Amino acid sequence: MHPPLTLHRHPMCADIIEQFQKCHADHPISKFFGECTELKVKLDRCFRQEKALKRKANFEESKKFKERLQAYRKEINEKSTEDQNQKNV
Repeated sequence: MHPPLTLHRHPMCADIIEQFQKCHADHPISKFFGECTELKVKLDRCFRQEKALKRKANFEESKKFKERLQAYRKEINEKSTEDQNQKNV
């Protein structure tokens, strides 16, 4: 099973998607007997590669977010201790 074959959601695999859809249109019966299987395998590989790239990009983005969050928490902690020190004086 594959995700919806919309070209705008899978720009990396657009040419293979078009070939696969053309194969299904050109071979309405023989597609059930393996006519388009080779293209389906290519499509699956392309989707896997695309997903791996997205996963890597998301991981990098989350690392940056965590770093910013830690810096913000450290800043807030320093401010609150500074405020408490001023109150005690």
